Amino acid sequence: MHQTQQLELFPDQEVTQMLFKDLKNAAELRQSAVEGKINGALINPSMLVDPFQVLVAANKAVHLHKIGKMKTRSLYSEIIFNLSPTNNISEAFKRFGISDGDDSVLVVLVHNKDESQLVADITAKVDGLQLPVEELSSLSDPAKIKKLYKVAPQEEKCGTLLDAVVCRMATKDVM
Repeated sequence: MHQTQQLELFPDQEVTQMLFKDLKNAAELRQSAVEGKINGALINPSMLVDPFQVLVAANKAVHLHKIGKMKTRSLYSEIIFNLSPTNNISEAFKRFGISDGDDSVLVVLVHNKDESQLVADITAKVDGLQLPVEELSSLSDPAKIKKLYKVAPQEEKCGTLLDAVVCRMATKDVM
């Protein structure tokens, strides 16, 4: 149900993604994350094209964390910030973080290989139906994603929506 991948550049770190729909306690989860009781990023899956997008954001966040150059206060807020095409932190949370009324969530954890208990802890806190992470695109809103990332129709003729989104995420610091 969840997907765990080792980061190539940081072999001691893994990223686990868990997808839930029919969420009944979004407000409680969001409040727990704000208070630091949930050690993970809570992301609105409607703004995500593919789990790879999250992996790119997590890899960048871990890198910035290790070199001490994060723009936000925590590793998990940095993941959410890195998903955004802009450098506005509050806008990133508004677009990619979960809201009290959301009915789905993607939970992202960054951990060492031996910290498998984290997955069980998070799963116990979420009141919703867990889906395979591969079904993320079924909860996506491609129209909103194209608008946010300003993806032109011509771009999709030579590449995928995922290509366009990841390109914008990767280049936002230099544009």
